[in-house]
Amino acid sequence: MKYLEIPIEVNGSVEDARLETYILDTPTEKIMIKRRPMVVICPGGGYEKLSFREGEPVAMQFLARGYHACVLRYSVAPARYPVPLLELGQVMRILRSHAAEWLIDTDKIFVSGASAGAHLAGMLGVFWNQGWLADMLETTGDVLKPAGLLLSYPVITSREGKGHLPSFRNLLGEEFEAKRGELSLETQVTADTPPVFLWHTAVDQTVPAVNSLLMAQALMEKKVPVELHIYPEGVHGLSLGTEQVRRADGTGVNEASRFWMELACDWIRRLCEEK
Repeated sequence: MKYLEIPIEVNGSVEDARLETYILDTPTEKIMIKRRPMVVICPGGGYEKLSFREGEPVAMQFLARGYHACVLRYSVAPARYPVPLLELGQVMRILRSHAAEWLIDTDKIFVSGASAGAHLAGMLGVFWNQGWLADMLETTGDVLKPAGLLLSYPVITSREGKGHLPSFRNLLGEEFEAKRGELSLETQVTADTPPVFLWHTAVDQTVPAVNSLLMAQALMEKKVPVELHIYPEGVHGLSLGTEQVRRADGTGVNEASRFWMELACDWIRRLCEEK
């Protein structure tokens, strides 16, 4: 495996924004696989901080299943929108520019996120073909388009009583009231949104499960393929839900949801077979 840290910088980025890449480098003459899918991982943290538990441990699981993986340590407050989205777009440019060197299948670049990181992934999913985004990144929409989105207990809506409003306040700052509706992702889904895998727990009191339900409904209305799993138990921020990511206070392990990774990878496999 090749591990690289690549600085990520757009106008407004924080100093330590970076891409942590985990590239499988099995000699191609030894195996039949020549190019591999890539999963870009966006950890959560309410656009205030970034979770380690939702970064490298998740990347290791994708690596074990034969996928390249990378973790975007994107800018958070005081950085404001659209800085994190521009950084994720820059990552898509970097991956495609290194595809031949790193043996990435450019038709199979997926973006995964948890909580606020899932909101970031979702923004790319709904805005990838917006001219303003491509123009700001000096590229084209086809470079920015993910093959699919994997959203874990995602922040989706900015509706009162349903959304995690602190995430939107951290992302938007003084423009919270003016732009919160624009970044409520269930209102931005189009037929061009890529396929989505969603999972949540029914008792999540930080980001209510209605966020995933609203996103799934919007996707179905636009006839975008979607897979949704709602588990009966589990607090917010479970990551893998296994002993590997148990928090220092003993929380973070959940038997009910710990198989989501197997389901997500099977979803990726099926999408890859269609391409």
